[in-house]
Amino acid sequence: MGNSFGHTFQISTFGESHGGGVGVVIDGLPARLAIDRDRIQLELDRRRPGQSRLTTQRDEADQVEVLSGVENGRSTGAPLAMLVRNSDARSGAYDHLRDVYRPSHADFTYDAKFGNRSVSGGGRSSARETIGRVAAGAVAMQLLDALASRGERSHAAIEIVSWVDQVHQITANVGADAVTRGDVEAQITRCPDIEASTQMVEAIEQARRDGDSLGGTVRTVVRNMPVGLGEPVFDRLEADLGKALLSLPATKGFEVGSGFDAVTMTGRTHNDEFFPGAVHPVTSTNHSGGVQGGISNGQPLLLRTAFKPTATIASAQRTVSTTGEAVTLEAKGRHDPCVLPRAVPMVDAMVALVLADHSLRQMRHAILP
Repeated sequence: MGNSFGHTFQISTFGESHGGGVGVVIDGLPARLAIDRDRIQLELDRRRPGQSRLTTQRDEADQVEVLSGVENGRSTGAPLAMLVRNSDARSGAYDHLRDVYRPSHADFTYDAKFGNRSVSGGGRSSARETIGRVAAGAVAMQLLDALASRGERSHAAIEIVSWVDQVHQITANVGADAVTRGDVEAQITRCPDIEASTQMVEAIEQARRDGDSLGGTVRTVVRNMPVGLGEPVFDRLEADLGKALLSLPATKGFEVGSGFDAVTMTGRTHNDEFFPGAVHPVTSTNHSGGVQGGISNGQPLLLRTAFKPTATIASAQRTVSTTGEAVTLEAKGRHDPCVLPRAVPMVDAMVALVLADHSLRQMRHAILP
């Protein structure tokens, strides 16, 4: 019913924004994987609300509980279930929305599809659902590290780094070759360009004061990619990455490599010419973004994800009531004026989930001598 993702490494998320809690069940995780709970908590801390003055001030510790699938610090091969309990839900803050549909939100579409909707916090359409994804993504990252040193295919561990590249009309200047997670985490915007970050802070705070919101883009580089991840024809690597990232709340666009800029180039300028490498051919450019024919070619993955402005704003907007009457709404409550800073760990998690899934799938492909 649309609550599960993945093929071999599969996750199913559960819970609502203002219910008892939210979480995830991971199926397909190999046995004997060392599970670092602190690493899971670290990713959840990067995602949680209230972490800076730029985010919603909902006060949630988001402490993870591992319910099953781990014994003596290692996975058992059974489904791994994790739960984060909601402790600061204020359902009453949404009473004024009970009989109206918020513009550009999921209120109307959920009501039309299911005959009901979660007025409190949006239920499953809330970004709080992504807690399960981020927790599972942290496990996927640990699996990728373990697979990197496995057998004859050993290689450096896959490194995923995402950062805020644009907020509204402010664009950063960040080199994908050298940017580190430390650079990203040093700024509350998660934009490692200090000058652009300062401007982003001012723009986001002004939007909050104006009762408005801002959108932007997150860029991702994945280094130390192995060759061969991706399945023909419908499970191409970029297709699964696109589905993963476009399934995140507030996303509106996705690009790999040159993306839409490719339409202004010619074949001569866009083609990535091959040169001999130490282990396999390498390319002089990376317009393909590390994927050719739907399969990774060993070059860094280069991704870009666009997020719209937060739908719930404090300005007066025209809408309709649940009975079809024209009304004016000024939404109240605790909301992010810009989702970009907290979107970064969500993007990291979804990329890790896709790569973990395709890494396990690739293990089934044996090339006979």
